[in-house]
Amino acid sequence: MTPAPADPARLPERRPHTLIGPDGVPYRSATPGSLGGHRGMRLYGRLDCPSALRAIARGHYVKHRVFFVDEATAIAAGYRPCAVCLPRKYALWKANRENTTTP
Repeated sequence: MTPAPADPARLPERRPHTLIGPDGVPYRSATPGSLGGHRGMRLYGRLDCPSALRAIARGHYVKHRVFFVDEATAIAAGYRPCAVCLPRKYALWKANRENTTTP
């Protein structure tokens, strides 16, 4: 007995996702990003970041939103960690930045 064909209305959406690559160039992917970011502020963070979610709820941020497959890609593309949802990584980034810019 063959299974009944799947109802198209019940299938998960399979649209391509636009991610940012390590070179900072957007590309299409079948897999959604695991991190989100803000193009203008050049920062990345968790998809459930409270700060980003508040901004999105107020109608901001969405047009500047970018996505990354992983943290290494976000860093390679020149983005920094979010101070709200990644405070330890942000503190390390900030300390590193201050150490390299201090004479």
